[in-house]
Amino acid sequence: MIQIGKFNRLQISNFVSIGAYLDAGTGDRKDNVLLPEKQRPVEAKVGDFLDVFIYRDSENRLIATTRTPLAQVGELAYLTMTAKTKFGAFLDFGLERGLFLPFSEQKFPVEVGKSYLIYVYIDKSGRLCCTTDISDYLSSHAPYHKNDEIVGTIYQIHPELGAFVAVDNRYRGLIPSTENYKELHIGDRIQGRVIRVREDGKLDLSTRRLAYQQLSIDAQLLLKAMQENEGILPLSEKADPAAIEKMFKMSKSEFKRAIGNLLKSERILKTNNGFKLKSGNSENELV
Repeated sequence: MIQIGKFNRLQISNFVSIGAYLDAGTGDRKDNVLLPEKQRPVEAKVGDFLDVFIYRDSENRLIATTRTPLAQVGELAYLTMTAKTKFGAFLDFGLERGLFLPFSEQKFPVEVGKSYLIYVYIDKSGRLCCTTDISDYLSSHAPYHKNDEIVGTIYQIHPELGAFVAVDNRYRGLIPSTENYKELHIGDRIQGRVIRVREDGKLDLSTRRLAYQQLSIDAQLLLKAMQENEGILPLSEKADPAAIEKMFKMSKSEFKRAIGNLLKSERILKTNNGFKLKSGNSENELV
């Protein structure tokens, strides 16, 4: 039986001017599937078996292709949106016809030109479709440990809990709101670090590196900010945490560590209202 949305190994039944018909295995020639002429291998002949991907064309007819799509049924994929209609959207998945994302399966606002992590399925009418509601298709059995570096895709953002991440586009992860100092959006590809592996196998993540690695990065950020502000940093060590987070996307403790590093290395001086850059210093001088 032919599987829509997957590769099938089918035998060439006969040729016509518009391509080759492939035996659907039902015993009825009317069920045979067309492989368009431009997809037919030059050396192909009647009786040969071909590995083809099966989907439906714009007129809802089964069609075969020798091209390899970016996703198959039952898979997660990171795809780019190419068009929106009042019924849904279409994403590029490597074939002539885009992959349909029904309006009802858009769990957040989507935009043409942006990429999102989706799950491919077959709807009740036999159409190849996808959904942005991917949580149930992620695994909690990631091969990562504490402090491992990861890459993933943001697929959901909760104002209080944080940003949900599909690590390797396969495993469940979360950047708690207390561990994120970047502006994140659904669909963003991020790099992070595992800070905890929960008992249920889910990963807690951070967008910041280990403290000793992050220290140099934060210090360089403060130096650059001072250089761009006539050598002045108008924030003291007693500054409000919210102000520090808004300006530098770091916690107050991280801010104080970076300031301490710069004071110790004599790259900055303390003033009554904050700090100032010592003459001749630049962010590139940090080690």
